[in-house]
Amino acid sequence: MKDFNFYAPTQVVFGRSSEERLTELIRHYGGSRVLVHYGGGSARRSGLLDKVFGMLDDAAIPYCELGGVVPNPLLSLVEEGITLCRKEGVDFILAVGGGSVIDSAKAIGYGVPYDGDVWDFWDGKAQPRACLPIGVMLTIPAAGSEMSSSCVITKDDGLIKRGINSDLCRCKFAIMNPERTFTLPPYQTAAGATDIMMHTMERYFTRHQDMTLTDSIAEALLRTVKDSAIEVMRNPEDYRNRAQIMWAGSLAHNDLTECGTEKDFATHRLEHELSALFGVTHGAGLAALWGSWARYVCQVEANIPRFVRFAVNVMGVDNDFTDPAGTAERGIRSIEQFFRSIGMPVSIPELIGRHVTDEEIDEMVGKASRNSTITLGAIRVLHPDDMHKIYNMANGIE
Repeated sequence: MKDFNFYAPTQVVFGRSSEERLTELIRHYGGSRVLVHYGGGSARRSGLLDKVFGMLDDAAIPYCELGGVVPNPLLSLVEEGITLCRKEGVDFILAVGGGSVIDSAKAIGYGVPYDGDVWDFWDGKAQPRACLPIGVMLTIPAAGSEMSSSCVITKDDGLIKRGINSDLCRCKFAIMNPERTFTLPPYQTAAGATDIMMHTMERYFTRHQDMTLTDSIAEALLRTVKDSAIEVMRNPEDYRNRAQIMWAGSLAHNDLTECGTEKDFATHRLEHELSALFGVTHGAGLAALWGSWARYVCQVEANIPRFVRFAVNVMGVDNDFTDPAGTAERGIRSIEQFFRSIGMPVSIPELIGRHVTDEEIDEMVGKASRNSTITLGAIRVLHPDDMHKIYNMANGIE
């Protein structure tokens, strides 16, 4: 087991009545002038924004608002938020929404105290030294950004999607009411569940084989999300299973399931280029790529036992001890069948409705490898040629 440092400072307030503590929490964490940051019309149509504004008014907490966050949140809105926060003297950001809203809030939080171009952090020219405090009212369980150190932003110019990690942006609190997820469209529910599972799988598939407790936590989380996703697709107002998915989303990305392991995240990095170029939903993009990545990684014989364990302990596949590679492949096929059962694609053509061109693959590989200057992954280190092969496999061209 590798040495590790586990840090999860976010206060989670979970349940039906959790929203009533909003202003108490803002004040507790030093907020006196708040930016309420959100996405499209759903938060307003649901009445949640009106409730938030009413609570802030009742508590005499001044606020301003900035909506318009889109999936794969854009640098241009971050820059607008930085300007607004400085103008209004904002000292606390409240993100109302899912991962895209939270990541946009984190980027604004980084930018307000920074004198330079906030993209410097994603471009590797500077490291964050401060961040405005951030609280979350979570409406979409998926990204886990409410408890993570990560922040992913897309630069409008060139559609460059990158992520950075720093404990400075970890949210002060996360208010999580599973009832707020009852009205999520089925596709968004499925994509969110997929993203949650992938955050765990990016840490589970590792060369380290001796962390029984961490493995067991990851396997339980994966089984729970898989089973709960099927249930909420049947009954969207199933509170118990909605709650399990919501809590799993936080645990999947607060680093708990990487304690003692070596995370990979190659599939995430490859998907970032796919969603940046085509504007697809992140979870769906992950589902479209993962099977091809897994089969490519399994070409290294030393990696097969990890996929066998996943097949047996997560997907319930019978272990054929005489054919480990066959058991591993049946596990991969089994999760692809699960993805399809909840409406997720398992190839690029299923995702975008066509094959990508060679030129588009070249562009994605160039961005993912930063013009052949970096590699991806850990369980099998991916060079640009490997990235080409995985994209081609997912494209149905081997």
